[in-house]
Amino acid sequence: MGATSGTNYRVRVTGVDGPWIDNHCHLSGRTDLDAAVADAVAGGVVAMVTVGTDVESSAICLDVAEAQRRVWATAGVHPHDAAGGLDGLDAVVERGRDSGRLVAIGECGLDHHYDHSPPEAQRRVFAEQIRLANDLDLPLVIHTREAWDETFEILEAESMPRRTVFHCFTGGEAEAERCLELGALLSISGIVTFPSAGDLQRAVERSPLDRLMVETDSPYLTPVRHRGRPNRPELVGLVGAKVAELHGRPVAEVAAATTATASTFYGLDLP
Repeated sequence: MGATSGTNYRVRVTGVDGPWIDNHCHLSGRTDLDAAVADAVAGGVVAMVTVGTDVESSAICLDVAEAQRRVWATAGVHPHDAAGGLDGLDAVVERGRDSGRLVAIGECGLDHHYDHSPPEAQRRVFAEQIRLANDLDLPLVIHTREAWDETFEILEAESMPRRTVFHCFTGGEAEAERCLELGALLSISGIVTFPSAGDLQRAVERSPLDRLMVETDSPYLTPVRHRGRPNRPELVGLVGAKVAELHGRPVAEVAAATTATASTFYGLDLP
C-alpha cells in the first residue's frame, strides 16, 4: 500500500519487547517521522524497512533511510501505479545502491481487487521488476491481491529471485504452501490479529517459523487492540505476539527468529 501523512498520536506497547524488525512499513509520508522511529526503537524495534510504491515515494524512502540509521529502503512501483511505468526508477535504485541504504525491489505485483492500473500494465511492470531484482541480486517484495495464479505464472516465466517475500500475506493454507514450495518467505501483518482472519491464521500456524517475517504495513492494517488509529512500526510486536500464540511458542522466540530471518533476507547491517 502507499504512504500517507502521519499523525501525532503516541502509544506505548508493553509485553512484546523485541528485538523486532518491521520489514514492511511506509514512512515516506509521515509528519511525525522522528517520533515514530524513536517510539519504535524504544519498543524494541531494531530496524524498519520503508517501502516505495512509485518512483517519487521510492526516492523519499531513500531520503528517510539515509537520515535514520534504523531504517532501510526499497524502490519499486506498486500495481496501482503500474500505468506510469518505471521511468526514473533506475536512477533511484542506483542512488540507493551507492548509499548502501537500498535493500530490495518492490513492492510490486498484481492487484485485481481494484485494478487501478490496467491488468496488462500491471503484468508488464511486475515482470520488469522481477528482472531488475534478478539482475541486481536484490530481494523482491511482492504485493498480490486476487491474482494468485497469475502471480505464480509470471514468477515462473521470469524466474523468481532467490530472495522473495509475499508481503502482507493474506492467503490460506494452499497459497502459503505454494509460496513456500517456491522458496519464498511470508510476511505477516496486523490482519492476522483480526477475528475474521481464520484462513490466514491457519496458514500461519502451519508455516515454519523460520519462513515468516512480521510487518505493520503502517500506517495501514493496525492490529486489533489499536484499531481506529493509524498503524505505527512500534506495533509490530503485536503481530509477532499473535504469531507466537498460533505457534504455541514464547514471544521472545518468535522475535528472535523473525528478526534473524529479516536481517539475513535484506542483508541488514544492524546498529
